[in-house]
Amino acid sequence: MRNILPIADARDTARFALRALITQRRELVSAIVTMTISGACVFAGPWALGRLIDDLRGGDSRVWTWAAVIAVAGVFGGIAEGAATVLVARVTEPALGTIREEVIQSALELPVSRIEEAGQGDLLSRVGDDIALVSRAVSQVVPTLVYSLVNILAGVTGILLLDWRLALLGLVAGPFYLQSLRWYLPKSSPYYTRERVAQGERSEVLMSGIYGARTLRAYRQGGEHLERIDQRSAAARDISIARFRLIGRFFGRINRAEYVGMTVVLSLGFVFVRGDSLTVGAATAAALYFHKMFAPIGGLMFQFDTAQSAGASLARIAGVILAPKPGGLTEPTASDTTLSIDAITHTYGTREVLHGVTMTLRPGERVALVGQTGAGKTTLAAIAAGILEPTGGSIHVGDLDLATLDSTAVRRHIVLLSQEVHVFSGPLAEDLRMVRPDATEAELLAALDTVGADWLSTLDQGLDTAVGDGAHALTPMQAQHVALARLVLADPPIAILDEATAEAGSTGARELEEAALSATAGRTALIVAHRLTQAANADRVIVLDDGRIIEDGPHAELLEAGGHYADLWAAWSTE
Repeated sequence: MRNILPIADARDTARFALRALITQRRELVSAIVTMTISGACVFAGPWALGRLIDDLRGGDSRVWTWAAVIAVAGVFGGIAEGAATVLVARVTEPALGTIREEVIQSALELPVSRIEEAGQGDLLSRVGDDIALVSRAVSQVVPTLVYSLVNILAGVTGILLLDWRLALLGLVAGPFYLQSLRWYLPKSSPYYTRERVAQGERSEVLMSGIYGARTLRAYRQGGEHLERIDQRSAAARDISIARFRLIGRFFGRINRAEYVGMTVVLSLGFVFVRGDSLTVGAATAAALYFHKMFAPIGGLMFQFDTAQSAGASLARIAGVILAPKPGGLTEPTASDTTLSIDAITHTYGTREVLHGVTMTLRPGERVALVGQTGAGKTTLAAIAAGILEPTGGSIHVGDLDLATLDSTAVRRHIVLLSQEVHVFSGPLAEDLRMVRPDATEAELLAALDTVGADWLSTLDQGLDTAVGDGAHALTPMQAQHVALARLVLADPPIAILDEATAEAGSTGARELEEAALSATAGRTALIVAHRLTQAANADRVIVLDDGRIIEDGPHAELLEAGGHYADLWAAWSTE
């Protein structure tokens, strides 16, 4: 069972939701006022209809007056309800936008190790399914809640003004409504939490199947994995079906409360009319008032169900946003660009992959990290870049401990460039400005020139050329040029390249190695070398084997020593 990301408690979730909503105070107050006007107009109809009936029975000539009141109330009620809908959107949409931005920002700041521990499915279900559910719920719950409360209050007031006895007797339905809620809420709440967790597990197994499709095919495990997907999907489906059965029983109990209340109002209304203590019009209006409260009361009670569902999702979203992030400083300045790695250990599950690794990169020094596959190079590079949190040990940039920095501060000091390069859809200039939004066109061109991206001249629209999915497709080498140009624009004092020139293959390897040299010129650089020519061009070579440093020195000295590096060089040179 995975250690999923935290889920906020009820108090923290409520505070988080309130903080998001009160940013639009004026619109919120205006929406409530407008809905109040709408509710008053809606319930003016039954009152006017009751007066109309009594006037007809008495031969009064004001029939057309009451008909006009009903018509005017309907028109103004519709206008007010439309205006309230717009105002509610102006309250909820900015709040939802803020929540979406915060959850994505928080997800990006989470340590990679924590995401791997929880599973990608858990995080994806929160930023996907949970955000979508909260969005739908907020657009429904807020207007329905206010509308229901206003209309219930107007209905009770209307019956009280007609005859306090009917209002008092109508309250007999209240205990039945309350009993329905008391029965339903405790039973339904666990279903929503279980449903969200099951959806996260389903997303996890789906994503692992997508990312590992080639491996599954290679080992003929596709059928077994599909069975696991079926099991996770069936578990989520069964929980949803059980929840809907519970909802059906809940609505049956609500209908019972409505039946009891309407029976009492109609029966006593008939008795009062026969006793001449109430007019036919007043009894009719009272019954209509009570009937009109069915929808608001039912809507209000159903919002408890929707609110529970949204609350479970909001708690999961708030859990990501409120989760403790590594570091605390946001504007530190390192004393120099020395990168010190001290006694670093790291464990995946129960397997330790780094064992007390210690090394120091002096300012402006280019160090190559080499070793066989599985030696721990990529793990060490990710830890050195502050992407992965070590199990033990510390990383310092000058006098700053990386553990005390937030992700933004780390990025100002260290940038990691891996072989997994993504080209974002849109103009090439926007892709480059991702790391530096204020960069001028001249600076963009200079960055591309620094890394030798002479192919820019072949693009019809230059920097304005749309690249990425559905647009101009860049070759792997061109994509690496873009990534290296981003590094130049970001201008970090320390650069870490994790096989950042591997995707181009042997054809463009030499050209990209020169581009990497230009991009890291003047910076402290740690280069995980997939080609040993990169090690030959480095100031120093560190050899990692089974998570330990076994050799450290310049290329020529290590060759002369005839150790592990010399064997690697000999094997690589004969390929």
